[in-house]
Amino acid sequence: MASKRPQDECSSTERKKKKEKKESREEPAELCAAVEEEQVKRAVQEAWSCRASYKHGDLELDCHPFPHCIIKNFISSQTFVENLQKELLELNFHEKSNDLYKFKQSDDLKKRAEPHIAGLRAALFGRFRSWLGEVLGVELEPTVDISCAKYEYTDVLLCHDDELEGRRVAFILYLVPPWQSSDGGTLDLYTTDSCFQPQSIVKSLVPSWNTLVLFEVSPVSFHQVSEVLSQDKCRLSLSGWFHGPSLERHPRHVEPTIQRNPHLPRDETLLLEWINPLYLDISYQEQIQEEFEDSSEIQLKGFLKEEKFKEVSEALWLSQIQWTKRGPPNKRCYEVAALDSLPQCVSACWELLHSEAFFLLLSNFTGLRLHYLCPADDEENNDEEKDKKEEEDGEATGSSNKSSSANASREKEPSTPVCCGEVRRWSHGSYTLLHDGEAARAEYALDLVLPFGCAGWQSEFGGFTFYVANEEDEELLTIYPEDNSLALVYRDKETLKFVKHVNHKSTSDSADSSTCREFYDFSFVYYE
Repeated sequence: MASKRPQDECSSTERKKKKEKKESREEPAELCAAVEEEQVKRAVQEAWSCRASYKHGDLELDCHPFPHCIIKNFISSQTFVENLQKELLELNFHEKSNDLYKFKQSDDLKKRAEPHIAGLRAALFGRFRSWLGEVLGVELEPTVDISCAKYEYTDVLLCHDDELEGRRVAFILYLVPPWQSSDGGTLDLYTTDSCFQPQSIVKSLVPSWNTLVLFEVSPVSFHQVSEVLSQDKCRLSLSGWFHGPSLERHPRHVEPTIQRNPHLPRDETLLLEWINPLYLDISYQEQIQEEFEDSSEIQLKGFLKEEKFKEVSEALWLSQIQWTKRGPPNKRCYEVAALDSLPQCVSACWELLHSEAFFLLLSNFTGLRLHYLCPADDEENNDEEKDKKEEEDGEATGSSNKSSSANASREKEPSTPVCCGEVRRWSHGSYTLLHDGEAARAEYALDLVLPFGCAGWQSEFGGFTFYVANEEDEELLTIYPEDNSLALVYRDKETLKFVKHVNHKSTSDSADSSTCREFYDFSFVYYE
């Protein structure tokens, strides 16, 4: 006699199946006709291979400054797009912020079961991936790489090329309200120079509802999401990458090393003329050194004499200094002063920070060997005694350590302390970024920053210097711009720094009228 399953167990199983079916229900996403037409696909394929332009209905291909395609009304059903937007806005979003960007990102969408998210994902990495692979003439992998981003007021993604192993085509689907270029948040495309470094923005794509933008990831695909300037609009988008064989990369450009110079022959009368007498007191210098050796950083407030600080501040603001923008934008964007255009008092301040007397003062502040009068530390003395003892032992036993001892001696020969520096101007849009070249050439060094003209500057404006551990997001230290406050930071080979993007809040009409719109600093790096 066949056994009969209990009624309650049967009902429970059916309910579970119905629930799973409901949760996994996938709304099919119908794509626009341009993607479905064979004739259009062949035309796009030919244009892409020839690096030519092509337009048909809602589809447009342009290969300047690098191949990119715009498909308006990408999803044919307006209702589907509206429901997709609702599902996305109900997700959890997390604040993302580092040297390169500031925005909010959703939870991973790779396995999300919401009907419209799942339906779009299936369409993108199914039919559309096949279409795109045929257009490019390559086999794209089924890898799913997709997330949702919200860019709101002052959010930004600065200049980069998207290159990472396996990425072949980047895509962005916009789900935005009516949008104008004045709202910011445009996708800006850069030209490149002969060294394949980004030069200038030649095209800005304004986000548009239900529009898909895709471009080929390559060594020249430099782009950015410009800062969102609208205070009441949300730039919602889905983005990700299709994976496949990477394009050939040219050798990475190596920037020339910035020239370093030994100190200028200036005596201590320069210190007496410029520096707050408090910091010239020997006993106070000893206290500073103790604090610096404990934390490897210190800020010395009211460092310059008040009248000198005021004179330099006014000259930086009022004089006809020649300012030049420093790039390339994938590494930095700020203005630097031409030294031969500096007014006399600013030039004198520059000489102060470059002088022999100041090198010695920094040695007293930090304990670093930035002057020959600075005594060697105990560790070096111990090493020398150890080397001498090993040499004596070697002679006693008849072994030859002369060569190794000589090498060690040569390594310990004191090098000439040097420095390099700039007078910089920071305003809306200024920043510096971390990059591979900087990490590869990281050295032990003492950073000095002396700000001017930043009264009322607020941390939410950006413009602060951020120190991080190499290859980690770990925050080590943040230095905020503060008038006449000398910041000294000693960094090792595993420490990198960047200046956070100066955002639109620094120029907003809502800001206090007494708040500065830009500030200046002297930035020096000293090497033992």
